[in-house]
Amino acid sequence: MNKVALVTDSTACIPKEYLERYRITVVPQALIWGEETLEDGVDILPGEFYTRMAASKTMPTTSQVSVLNMQKAFSGLLEEGYEVLGMFISSKLSGTLQSAMQGRASLERGLEKIQIHDTNSTVMAMGFQVLAVARAAADGASMAECQALAEHAKATTNVYFVVDTLEYLHRGGRIGGAARFFGTALNLKPILKLNDGRVESAERVRTKSKAIDRMVALIVEQCQGKKPVRLASLHANAPAEAKDAVERAARLLDVTEIIPSELSPVVGNHTGPGTVGIAYMAGL
Repeated sequence: MNKVALVTDSTACIPKEYLERYRITVVPQALIWGEETLEDGVDILPGEFYTRMAASKTMPTTSQVSVLNMQKAFSGLLEEGYEVLGMFISSKLSGTLQSAMQGRASLERGLEKIQIHDTNSTVMAMGFQVLAVARAAADGASMAECQALAEHAKATTNVYFVVDTLEYLHRGGRIGGAARFFGTALNLKPILKLNDGRVESAERVRTKSKAIDRMVALIVEQCQGKKPVRLASLHANAPAEAKDAVERAARLLDVTEIIPSELSPVVGNHTGPGTVGIAYMAGL
C-alpha cells in the first residue's frame, strides 16, 4: 500500500505537536523586513515578531513560499517512498499554490506522485482540513481517498476573527469584501470570515468585547447540531482573549477537540496584533 505524506504551508498555524504526530511537512512563507528575509516560523517566531513589530519604525512585507522550498519538500518525501498531497492556502489569498505547481514541475521524475490541492482557506480552518487528511493517511488511506477527503473537508471548515484595525489587511491587499468597512468610525470592530477563499465581512460591532461575543455566537450558530465539532482558538499576541472565546463556544457545542493556535508572523503581519479568532471543523 502506498504511503501518503502531507505538505502544507506555514499559514496553517498547526501546532508543532500535531505536525510531529502526523509527520506533516510545513513549507514556510517569507517575511521581508528591511534587508532581511525571514522564514515564517523558522527564523522568526510569533513572540519575537510582535515584540519587534512594536519597536520597529518600518513594517515588514510578506512573500509566498519559494519554488525552491517546494521542490525540496516534494523531492525529499518522494525519495522516502511517499506519494505527496500538498494542501495550501487559498489561491485567492496567496500565490503559494502557483509555487507548488512550479516546484512540482521542476522535478525530473515522480511528478505523477504529487497532487496539489487548494484548500480555499487559511489558518486553522486550513489546518483542520490538513489534519483530517493526515489522520486518514496515517490509517492507510490511499491517495485517491485522501484527495476525496480533502475536497469534502472544505465544506466543513471556516474561521471567524476580530481585528483591532483593518489597516493591516488593507495594506496587504487581503481585505476582499471587508474593504467597504475601511475608513468607518474607529470604534466599529468588524467580524471577518472566509467566504469562497477570500476574507469577507460578516458583521460589525461597536466594541471589541462585543465583537468577540458576537463571534462566539456566530460559531455556535454554524456548528449547532453537528457532530463532531473541532475548534481552534486563534490569536495574534492576545492569548487570554482567544482562550476565553473558544471555551465559551465549546460550552455550547458538542466539541471533541480544542486546539490552541497562535497566528504565525506572516499571518499576524496581515491581521495585526490583538487579533482574536475561532476556526472550526463541523460534521467531519
